[in-house]
Order: sequence, then structure tokens, then C-alpha cells
Amino acid sequence: MQYHIEGMDCASCVGKIERALMRIPGVSEVQLNFATQKLELTLAPDTNTGVKDIEKTIKSLGFGVSALTGQQNERGNDGNQSAVDNQRWWQTIKGKQVIGTGLLMGAAYVLSLIFPEYGAWAFIAAVAIGVLPFARKASALALAGSPFSIEMLMSVAAIGALIIGEAEEAAAVVFLFSVGELLESVAANRARAGIRALSSLVPKTAILLDAQGQQRQVAATSLQVNDKVLVRPGDRVSADGVIVQGTSSLDESPVTGESVPVAKTIGDEVFAGSINVDGVLQIRVEKTAADNTIARIIELVERAQASKAPTARFIEAFSRYYTPIVMAIAALVIIIPPLLMGAEWGVWLYRGLALLLIACPCALVLSTPAAIASGLAVGTRHGLLIKGGNVMELVGQVNTVAFDKTGTLTEGKPRVTDIIDFKTVHGDAEGRDKLLSLFASVDATSSHPLAIAIVDHAKAAKVVIPGSSNAFATAGKAVHATVAGRSLAIGSPVYVAEKVMLPAEQQIQIEMLQNDGKTVSILFDEQTREALGLVALRDELREDAKQAIAQLNKMNVRSVMLTGDNSRTAKALASQLDIEWKAELLPEDKLRLLSEMQSNSKIAMIGDGINDAPALAAADIGIAMGSGTDVAIETADIALLKSRVIDVANLIALSRATMRNIHQNVIFALGLKGIFLITTVLGVTGLWIAVLADTGATVLVTLNALRLLRFKTRSSD
Repeated sequence: MQYHIEGMDCASCVGKIERALMRIPGVSEVQLNFATQKLELTLAPDTNTGVKDIEKTIKSLGFGVSALTGQQNERGNDGNQSAVDNQRWWQTIKGKQVIGTGLLMGAAYVLSLIFPEYGAWAFIAAVAIGVLPFARKASALALAGSPFSIEMLMSVAAIGALIIGEAEEAAAVVFLFSVGELLESVAANRARAGIRALSSLVPKTAILLDAQGQQRQVAATSLQVNDKVLVRPGDRVSADGVIVQGTSSLDESPVTGESVPVAKTIGDEVFAGSINVDGVLQIRVEKTAADNTIARIIELVERAQASKAPTARFIEAFSRYYTPIVMAIAALVIIIPPLLMGAEWGVWLYRGLALLLIACPCALVLSTPAAIASGLAVGTRHGLLIKGGNVMELVGQVNTVAFDKTGTLTEGKPRVTDIIDFKTVHGDAEGRDKLLSLFASVDATSSHPLAIAIVDHAKAAKVVIPGSSNAFATAGKAVHATVAGRSLAIGSPVYVAEKVMLPAEQQIQIEMLQNDGKTVSILFDEQTREALGLVALRDELREDAKQAIAQLNKMNVRSVMLTGDNSRTAKALASQLDIEWKAELLPEDKLRLLSEMQSNSKIAMIGDGINDAPALAAADIGIAMGSGTDVAIETADIALLKSRVIDVANLIALSRATMRNIHQNVIFALGLKGIFLITTVLGVTGLWIAVLADTGATVLVTLNALRLLRFKTRSSD
């Protein structure tokens, strides 16, 4: 069963609802996500507990509840809920409560000036009306297993103030507490805005093309795999899919964060939420609304915000013991001085009540989740998808980063780096172009990555590619074709050496290229047994790889490259990066090396392929490149949506900034309370200052956490 819960202001509300539901017979597996306000639970089929019992329990605690249908769950929220989320503060229940309580206080103050003899009664009436909702909620929480709630503390303090004749201060307590609740509600709504913004990236409607090409507007959630949709210039793409007709530039910044529009043509993949810049596109749907890129990101963010950081778990456990201990101390403050020292009961009852309010753990409980939520929001905005508060906390402790090579430090695509024509003495441009055209002609029918790279390079260079015939391949060795009546073949240096006698000069050239980590393909004439020239290719380093490794070094984080590629290639690339390396590794070898390194350091592993998944899972933190395989992304703890190496350093910097923020919040919360606890016991400060101290600590913690939203990531130069 799934519900949408309204009115949760801080993370402690989650515990209150979960504890109450777990006491209901037949209810199990209760999971409530504070960030998304989504409740999931299992109701046993043979129980007498009904749906209405669950809803009644939640409503009795002072929270709103509505059942989620499958379609609403796909979309995130229905239209009514969006309207609730977008309310101004004065339109909310808590906003109206603040206004109402403020008017009552104002009216009582005016009455006390006009009719002084009735002033106290006016304040008593204001307190009685204002405290009623909180007292009712405190009673419901106590019956549901949460007797030491902030509502209970406030109600006891306000009613106690009335009993000792401090009606005016009791009214101030109720009003200031209402303001504090409202501020928490506004802060919570701000934290949830990130997920609502993600949900709004995907358009609600799509233009569906039927078999006859007729256009029909339908709900984007109704699209099925293999449906064909039309995307006009300026429209957002309504589903993940593949372009089947048209060419355009797409702004993918809503999904990947990359600000420069990307050119797309037939056969290219597109993401839901991308903005079509200039051309008209027809797209074949590859994923339904529930499985598209945005939906997966939302799910990962929800899962991330649902998982608590170790610090958050500790503070929540601490607050469960802290509150009853504080109530016991307040009781002792009220009782001991009058009994043992003959002090006035009224004075120490007043100080004990103030102590209750100051000791409220709201700010302390909020200190960690507020910072973690801000850190996760910043990460998501910059393309750093972090799958949990525990991950956010742990990544800052990493002191060794292990990189896969192909597709991680490198682009994962071979590119032509050298073209050498053996038939011309100086390798002039005309000779190189002619050689490249022959290479592309022979490779034109091959699907090998090196062949595709050579053909793409020839097209980019606008070289004329002559037609070929009789094309075939010798598996794993060479490709063959007839071009202009000549029988030509392309093969590796080892294969060509078996067919052609290569001069010493050419062998030296080949060896030098291979020592630079390049793959060499040689074109030769099968009839004359003569080598015509070579093309060297290499999977080039990502543009920001050098900067990223240098930045990690500055942060005292060790970097090491683990690759299955040959030692010669690994050494050549590692020398450019100034990084440690291990080559010719199988997946099990990577696991073994990670295990050895984990004995004395915290390890993050960065990869992109299916073969990296075991290492990603075994490392303390697994990080997947966004351009990698689904398996790698699902296995990893973090996904780098922009596929930038520099984002590894950004991740560690963000985590460290978040942990500093948490430590500051804890100091703010405990420091303020410590100061006012002492001043209250000494009689320097009173009830309304006590509430201001609690509200002030909560506001300080919230504002400090929101400061993280200004965190700047380092861009690649």
C-alpha cells in the first residue's frame, strides 16, 4: 500500500508515524520517505485492520494522508497534490495557525490595555485556543508510542505557565512555537523542491504518430515501447527513445547538466526531458514513463534521501534518550530547590518549564538530514547522483581512488592519431588523404570499432571514399576488399609481417607508435605483397583527466589506474597523467588488488563497463560514469551523469563540505541550548526566550544547511 503524507516538517516526524503504524496489528514493512512524503507499507490479508484504520491513525497524529494510485505514483504526484505543494505559506494550515494565534495574542493585548481587569482572562482564552491543536497532537502521539514529543514539551510548558499565573508568557510560547513550526514547514518544502523540479522536466503530453502518420496528442505516461512520437523545435522530448527520422540539436542540460546542445541524427538515443532546439524529429519510444532516465534519477534521489547517514542515525538514537532525560532533569529542577533549600515553588516551576522548551531536540535532529538533503540536491544539480546519505558521508573519507582506463579516464572510443604513407618520402597531405581514402574504402563494410573510427575520420576530413567490392574478413586478423581492381587488405602488424617483408625503418615507426599506447593498422596490396601505409589509433584521454588527477593530488588523495589493457598502452597513458598503474588485469585481479588496498585505506572505484561491476560493488564507494552500462550505474553508489573525471574531485569536496556543515549545525544546536540552559536555571532568561532559543537554533541550522546550495563545483579547463 502506498500513501502521500502531508505536514511533515522534520525528520523526527518520520519516526513518529512509523512507530504509530508498527503498533497496528497486521501492518509491517513500514517505510516513509521524508523528502518525497511517500509512505509504503504491507497490510496482512488476514488481519481485521482496514485501510480506514491506517488513515485514521495518521490523521490523529496531525498529518494529512491520501492513497496513491499506480498512475499517480508514476507521475510523482497528482494535480491536487502539486497545488498543495505550491501553496504560499499563509495558505497552509500552519500559516493560518500562525496568523490565527497572532490575532488572538494581539486581541488579548488590546483587551488588557482597554480592560486591565480582564487582560489575564483574554490571554488565558488565547492560550487555550492556541494550544488546543498541539495538545491534541501530543496526546495522539503519546498513545501511538511517542510520549516525549516536542508538542508534549510545549503543551506542558504552556499549561504550566497558565497554572503559575504567567498567561502572557504562555501566549508568547504558543505563538513563537507556531512560528517555529511554520519555518520548519517552509524549509522542508524547499528541500522537496528538487524532486518536484525533476518531475516537471518531462512533459505531461506527447504527439503520438499512428501507422498512417496521423498526429494525436496523448498523455506522456500512456506511451508504450515502440510507439512513434513527433518532437517539434522547442518541445521537450516526452520519452527515452531513438531518432528514426530527422536531425536536430538537443539541449540535454536538464538531464546531464551539459550546457552545449548536442547534434543528434537517425539512430541516436535521446532522453526524456531534453529540449529539441531546431529540427523536427520522429522518435521511437524505447522506455515507458516509469523507466525513463528522469524516472530513474528521481527513484535514485528518493532512495538516496530515504537512506540515513551514520551521523543522522546516531543523532536520532541520541535524541530518543535525550528528551526523556531532559524531562527528568526539568522535574528535578522544579522539585529539589523547594524541597531541599526551601526555595519558592512558583519560581522553580517556571524555570523547569523554560528548561523543557530550551532542551527540545528539534534543531539537533534536523542538523544532519538538512545538510545531507542540501548536499544531495547540489550533487544532483551538478550531475553527481549520490545514492544515499551514508554514501555522501563516506565519500569524503576516501583517500585512494582506483580508476578503470577505457571509458573512464579515456573516451572509450578509438580515434585516428597518425596517418603514415609509406609510398611518399615526406608523407605529404595529398598522399595521406589518398591513403586514408583506401583505408576507408576497405573498412567501409566492417563493424569493427577501429574500422568505424577510420571511416568516421575519413568522412570528417571530407575525403572521397571510392567504392569497393568482394569485401570479406579473416576473423580476428584482417579485412579484405577490391578497390579499383586492386586486392587490398588491412591487418595488424603481426598479421602483415606474415604476408609482407617490412623494412627496418617501418618496423621502428610501428614500434614507436605502439610504445605511445597506439593501435596500428597496416594497409597492404595482396597481389604485390607491398605495404602501402598505416593508420594509428588510440583511445584518447578525456579532456579533464589530467586536471582531475592533479586536483586529487592537491586533496591528498592517491590515484591508481587499473586496466585490462596491455602494459605498453597503460604505461603510455599513465605517464601522461602522472598516475600509478596496474595493467592486464582480469575482473578478479581488480577485486584482489582492491581488497589489498582496503586493508589500510578507504577506496573509491570508478568504472563504466559491465566488467567493472564486481569492483564497483566491492569498493568502499563505487562510482560509475554516466555514459557507462546500466549494470555499472545500478551497481555503483554514485553516478557521474556528465561523465567528467573532474567530478570525482568535486564529489569528495562536496562530501567534505557537507560534513563540515553537519558539524557546524551540531555545534550551533548544542551550543545555543547549553548557553540558555544555564541562563534559565540561573533565572536570567524566561519562557519566551526559551522558545526563541529553540526556534532560533532550528532556523540557524536550516539556513546553514541551505548555504550548501551555493556550493560550486570545479569545471574542466
